[in-house]
Amino acid sequence: MPRRGEDGDASGGSSWLVLRHAAAEGLGLLANALRDVGVHHRTCDAHRGDPLPRDLRGIGGLIVLGGPQAAYDAERLPWLRNELGLVEKAITAGRPVLGVCLGAQMIAQVLGAKVAPGPVREVGWLPVRLTDDGMDDPCFGGNDRELTVFHFHGDTYELPPDGVNLATSERYEQQAFRWGDTVYGLQFHLEYTEPIIQRLTTEPDSQAWITAAGADPKRIAAESAARVQDLTDTASRVFASYFQQCGLGL
Repeated sequence: MPRRGEDGDASGGSSWLVLRHAAAEGLGLLANALRDVGVHHRTCDAHRGDPLPRDLRGIGGLIVLGGPQAAYDAERLPWLRNELGLVEKAITAGRPVLGVCLGAQMIAQVLGAKVAPGPVREVGWLPVRLTDDGMDDPCFGGNDRELTVFHFHGDTYELPPDGVNLATSERYEQQAFRWGDTVYGLQFHLEYTEPIIQRLTTEPDSQAWITAAGADPKRIAAESAARVQDLTDTASRVFASYFQQCGLGL
C-alpha cells in the first residue's frame, strides 16, 4: 500500500495527466472544471500504445477514467499494470488522484483493497445515497443526500484501509470513497455528458453490454438529456470543490 505523501508536492505543476481507457469515455464535465481552474491537461491512451511518463515531473495530478477493462486484469494487460504503478507513484508522492469507475477500482486496488466482479451489473440512471461522512465531505457536502447518477459497471471494490465511504446504493455498498485529502474514487459517473451517453448506447459493444445487463439502451438515451441537465450543477460543484481541495482555482 502506498504511504501517505507527507513530503510530496500536492500540486507538482499545472499540468494534469488523464488516463483514458475507451474513446467514448472522455473527460466530459471534468474538462470544464479543469478549464475553470486554469489547469492544462493531456490525455494518455495507454491501451492504444501511448507511452506513460516514466516519472511524475511536470504532473500536477492524475484523472483516471472508466473503461471496459478490469483492474484485476493487470497480469494479462501490461499497459494496465504500468498504469497501476503510475497511480501508486502519484499517491505515494502526495499527488491528487481522481478515479471514476474503473479508475476508482484501480485506486482501491493500489491502496490494498480487493476488486472483483459484482453480483449484478449496475447500468443507467439510478440513485446513490450519501453516507454521513459523505454529507460532511468537502466535495460532496452540501448536496442532497440522495443523488440520481449514471452507472455503468459490473465490478466493485472493497473500501481501502483508511478510506472513507462517501456513498452507497441499493445494490452496492461502495459507490465513492476518499483516501486522505485529495485521493477520491467514484464508482458512478458525474462527468458524463449527453453525447457520451448517446455514444455508449449506440456503439455495438457497449450497447450489447447494456442489453445483457437487462437495461434498455434506447430508454437510457431518451432520458439522459433531462437527467444530465438536472445533475450538471451538482457535478460542477463537486468537481470545483475537489480542485479547490487540491489547492487549485483559489
